[in-house]
Amino acid sequence: MQIKNYSAFDIIGPRMIGPSSSHTAGAARLGKVARKIGGKGIQEVTFILYGSFAQTYKGHGTDRALVAGVLGMDPNDENLSKSMEIALRDGLKYQFVLSDDEASHPNTVKIIMINEEGHQSEIVGASIGGGNILVTEINGLAVEFTGEYPTIMIRHMDKPGVVADVTHIMDEFEINIAFMKVFRQRKGEDAFMIIETDNDVPKKVLEKIRGLADEILHVYLVEGL
Repeated sequence: MQIKNYSAFDIIGPRMIGPSSSHTAGAARLGKVARKIGGKGIQEVTFILYGSFAQTYKGHGTDRALVAGVLGMDPNDENLSKSMEIALRDGLKYQFVLSDDEASHPNTVKIIMINEEGHQSEIVGASIGGGNILVTEINGLAVEFTGEYPTIMIRHMDKPGVVADVTHIMDEFEINIAFMKVFRQRKGEDAFMIIETDNDVPKKVLEKIRGLADEILHVYLVEGL
Protein backbone atom coordinates (compact mmCIF):
# COMPACT_ATOMS: atom_id res chain seq x y z
CA MET A 1 0.00 0.00 0.00
CA GLN A 2 1.33 3.45 -0.89
CA ILE A 3 1.73 5.64 2.22
CA LYS A 4 0.41 9.16 1.59
CA ASN A 5 1.62 12.32 3.26
CA TYR A 6 -0.94 13.97 5.53
CA SER A 7 -1.16 17.66 6.31
CA ALA A 8 -1.46 19.25 9.74
CA PHE A 9 -5.17 19.66 8.97
CA ASP A 10 -5.50 15.91 8.49
CA ILE A 11 -3.80 15.22 11.81
CA ILE A 12 -5.80 17.80 13.77
CA GLY A 13 -8.99 16.68 12.10
CA PRO A 14 -11.82 18.02 9.93
CA ARG A 15 -14.86 20.12 10.78
CA MET A 16 -17.35 17.70 12.21
CA ILE A 17 -20.10 16.98 14.71
CA GLY A 18 -19.04 14.52 17.39
CA PRO A 19 -16.19 13.70 19.78
CA SER A 20 -13.77 11.79 17.54
CA SER A 21 -12.57 12.27 13.98
CA SER A 22 -11.85 8.55 13.64
CA HIS A 23 -15.13 7.36 15.10
CA THR A 24 -17.39 10.15 13.83
CA ALA A 25 -16.06 11.99 10.76
CA GLY A 26 -14.49 8.88 9.25
CA ALA A 27 -17.59 6.84 9.97
CA ALA A 28 -19.83 9.40 8.26
CA ARG A 29 -17.58 9.37 5.20
CA LEU A 30 -17.68 5.58 5.02
CA GLY A 31 -21.47 5.79 5.15
CA LYS A 32 -21.48 8.29 2.27
CA VAL A 33 -19.34 6.00 0.12
CA ALA A 34 -21.72 3.13 0.92
CA ARG A 35 -24.65 5.29 -0.16
CA LYS A 36 -23.02 5.76 -3.57
CA ILE A 37 -22.65 2.01 -4.00
CA GLY A 38 -26.10 1.14 -2.65
CA GLY A 39 -27.97 3.89 -4.49
CA LYS A 40 -30.45 6.48 -3.26
CA GLY A 41 -33.25 3.98 -2.67
CA ILE A 42 -31.62 2.16 0.26
CA GLN A 43 -34.32 0.50 2.37
CA GLU A 44 -32.29 -1.60 4.81
CA VAL A 45 -28.72 -1.43 6.07
CA THR A 46 -26.67 -3.62 8.38
CA PHE A 47 -23.47 -2.30 9.93
CA ILE A 48 -21.04 -5.01 11.06
CA LEU A 49 -18.55 -3.40 13.42
CA TYR A 50 -15.05 -4.66 14.19
CA GLY A 51 -12.37 -3.81 16.74
CA SER A 52 -12.58 -0.38 18.33
CA PHE A 53 -15.75 0.43 16.38
CA ALA A 54 -17.47 -2.54 18.00
CA GLN A 55 -16.27 -1.60 21.48
CA THR A 56 -17.06 2.12 21.56
CA TYR A 57 -19.55 2.78 18.77
CA LYS A 58 -22.28 4.19 21.04
CA GLY A 59 -20.12 6.35 23.27
CA HIS A 60 -18.25 7.94 20.35
CA GLY A 61 -21.30 8.43 18.13
CA THR A 62 -20.09 6.00 15.46
CA ASP A 63 -23.59 4.56 15.14
CA ARG A 64 -25.18 7.94 14.43
CA ALA A 65 -22.35 8.92 12.09
CA LEU A 66 -22.67 5.76 10.00
CA VAL A 67 -26.41 6.19 9.66
CA ALA A 68 -25.92 9.87 8.82
CA GLY A 69 -23.51 9.00 6.03
CA VAL A 70 -25.92 6.51 4.49
CA LEU A 71 -28.54 9.28 4.60
CA GLY A 72 -26.12 11.51 2.66
CA MET A 73 -24.99 13.80 5.49
CA ASP A 74 -21.51 15.30 5.77
CA PRO A 75 -19.48 14.93 8.99
CA ASN A 76 -20.26 18.56 9.94
CA ASP A 77 -24.02 18.31 9.31
CA GLU A 78 -25.95 19.70 12.28
CA ASN A 79 -28.50 16.90 11.90
CA LEU A 80 -25.90 14.16 12.39
CA SER A 81 -26.82 13.71 16.05
CA LYS A 82 -30.45 13.16 14.97
CA SER A 83 -29.64 10.74 12.16
CA MET A 84 -31.28 7.70 13.75
CA GLU A 85 -34.53 9.55 14.30
CA ILE A 86 -34.42 10.88 10.73
CA ALA A 87 -33.76 7.36 9.40
CA LEU A 88 -36.78 5.98 11.24
CA ARG A 89 -38.91 8.86 9.98
CA ASP A 90 -37.79 8.21 6.41
CA GLY A 91 -38.38 4.45 6.65
CA LEU A 92 -34.74 3.37 6.60
CA LYS A 93 -34.31 0.19 8.63
CA TYR A 94 -30.89 -0.29 10.20
CA GLN A 95 -29.14 -2.61 12.64
CA PHE A 96 -25.69 -2.93 14.20
CA VAL A 97 -23.90 -6.26 14.53
CA LEU A 98 -20.77 -6.57 16.68
CA SER A 99 -18.10 -8.94 15.40
CA ASP A 100 -15.21 -10.56 17.26
CA ASP A 101 -13.40 -11.33 14.01
CA GLU A 102 -10.06 -9.65 13.42
CA ALA A 103 -9.86 -6.87 10.84
CA SER A 104 -6.89 -5.24 9.15
CA HIS A 105 -7.65 -1.98 11.01
CA PRO A 106 -9.35 -1.54 14.42
CA ASN A 107 -11.89 1.00 13.09
CA THR A 108 -13.43 -1.25 10.44
CA VAL A 109 -17.03 -1.65 9.31
CA LYS A 110 -18.83 -3.75 6.73
CA ILE A 111 -21.94 -2.01 5.43
CA ILE A 112 -24.56 -4.24 3.78
CA MET A 113 -27.44 -2.50 1.99
CA ILE A 114 -30.66 -3.53 0.29
CA ASN A 115 -32.25 -1.01 -2.07
CA GLU A 116 -35.84 -0.54 -3.17
CA GLU A 117 -35.37 -3.06 -5.99
CA GLY A 118 -34.20 -5.74 -3.55
CA HIS A 119 -30.60 -5.58 -4.77
CA GLN A 120 -27.95 -6.17 -2.10
CA SER A 121 -24.59 -4.44 -2.13
CA GLU A 122 -21.82 -3.99 0.43
CA ILE A 123 -18.56 -2.25 1.20
CA VAL A 124 -15.82 -2.79 3.76
CA GLY A 125 -13.77 0.15 4.94
CA ALA A 126 -11.83 1.63 7.83
CA SER A 127 -11.50 5.03 9.44
CA ILE A 128 -7.72 5.48 9.54
CA GLY A 129 -7.42 8.71 11.52
CA GLY A 130 -8.07 12.42 11.14
CA GLY A 131 -11.35 11.72 9.36
CA ASN A 132 -9.55 9.87 6.57
CA ILE A 133 -10.90 6.56 5.29
CA LEU A 134 -9.72 3.57 3.29
CA VAL A 135 -12.24 1.42 1.40
CA THR A 136 -10.90 -2.11 0.98
CA GLU A 137 -13.77 -4.11 -0.49
CA ILE A 138 -16.80 -3.52 -2.70
CA ASN A 139 -19.31 -6.31 -3.27
CA GLY A 140 -16.77 -8.94 -2.29
CA LEU A 141 -13.99 -7.63 -4.53
CA ALA A 142 -10.81 -6.31 -2.91
CA VAL A 143 -10.13 -2.66 -3.82
CA GLU A 144 -8.28 0.28 -2.32
CA PHE A 145 -9.19 3.97 -2.36
CA THR A 146 -9.53 6.85 0.09
CA GLY A 147 -12.26 9.12 -1.30
CA GLU A 148 -9.88 12.06 -0.90
CA TYR A 149 -10.18 12.84 -4.61
CA PRO A 150 -13.19 12.66 -6.95
CA THR A 151 -13.23 8.93 -7.63
CA ILE A 152 -14.80 6.97 -10.48
CA MET A 153 -15.41 3.31 -9.67
CA ILE A 154 -16.12 1.09 -12.65
CA ARG A 155 -17.18 -2.51 -12.28
CA HIS A 156 -16.42 -4.26 -15.55
CA MET A 157 -15.49 -7.56 -17.14
CA ASP A 158 -11.77 -8.24 -17.26
CA LYS A 159 -11.31 -8.04 -21.04
CA PRO A 160 -8.68 -6.41 -23.28
CA GLY A 161 -9.39 -2.84 -24.35
CA VAL A 162 -11.73 -1.80 -21.52
CA VAL A 163 -9.10 0.19 -19.62
CA ALA A 164 -7.91 1.88 -22.82
CA ASP A 165 -11.47 2.86 -23.77
CA VAL A 166 -12.06 4.46 -20.37
CA THR A 167 -8.78 6.38 -20.31
CA HIS A 168 -9.54 7.65 -23.83
CA ILE A 169 -12.76 9.19 -22.50
CA MET A 170 -10.84 10.80 -19.64
CA ASP A 171 -8.43 12.32 -22.16
CA GLU A 172 -11.32 13.50 -24.34
CA PHE A 173 -12.78 15.50 -21.43
CA GLU A 174 -9.33 16.67 -20.27
CA ILE A 175 -9.64 15.03 -16.87
CA ASN A 176 -6.30 14.44 -15.23
CA ILE A 177 -5.88 11.07 -13.50
CA ALA A 178 -4.17 11.38 -10.11
CA PHE A 179 -4.19 7.67 -9.26
CA MET A 180 -5.53 4.64 -11.10
CA LYS A 181 -5.72 0.99 -10.05
CA VAL A 182 -7.41 -2.07 -11.50
CA PHE A 183 -8.48 -4.97 -9.28
CA ARG A 184 -9.82 -8.34 -10.33
CA GLN A 185 -10.75 -11.64 -8.71
CA ARG A 186 -9.71 -13.92 -11.55
CA LYS A 187 -8.69 -13.50 -15.19
CA GLY A 188 -11.67 -12.82 -17.44
CA GLU A 189 -14.15 -12.23 -14.60
CA ASP A 190 -15.39 -9.21 -12.62
CA ALA A 191 -12.94 -6.38 -12.09
CA PHE A 192 -12.96 -2.90 -10.58
CA MET A 193 -11.27 0.12 -12.08
CA ILE A 194 -10.64 2.87 -9.50
CA ILE A 195 -9.76 6.27 -10.99
CA GLU A 196 -8.99 9.18 -8.64
CA THR A 197 -8.93 12.50 -10.49
CA ASP A 198 -7.67 16.04 -10.06
CA ASN A 199 -10.83 17.41 -11.68
CA ASP A 200 -14.53 17.32 -10.97
CA VAL A 201 -16.19 14.66 -13.12
CA PRO A 202 -19.16 15.80 -15.28
CA LYS A 203 -22.17 13.51 -15.66
CA LYS A 204 -21.43 13.28 -19.40
CA VAL A 205 -18.25 11.37 -18.59
CA LEU A 206 -20.13 8.78 -16.55
CA GLU A 207 -22.80 8.43 -19.24
CA LYS A 208 -20.18 7.91 -21.93
CA ILE A 209 -18.38 5.26 -19.86
CA ARG A 210 -21.68 3.46 -19.18
CA GLY A 211 -22.33 3.40 -22.91
CA LEU A 212 -19.01 1.84 -23.90
CA ALA A 213 -20.03 -1.81 -24.13
CA ASP A 214 -21.62 -4.72 -22.33
CA GLU A 215 -18.34 -5.17 -20.47
CA ILE A 216 -19.20 -2.15 -18.28
CA LEU A 217 -21.44 -3.41 -15.47
CA HIS A 218 -21.72 -0.43 -13.09
CA VAL A 219 -20.26 3.04 -12.83
CA TYR A 220 -20.17 4.95 -9.54
CA LEU A 221 -18.83 8.40 -8.68
CA VAL A 222 -17.66 9.39 -5.20
CA GLU A 223 -17.03 13.12 -5.18
CA GLY A 224 -14.14 14.31 -3.02
CA LEU A 225 -15.14 13.70 0.60
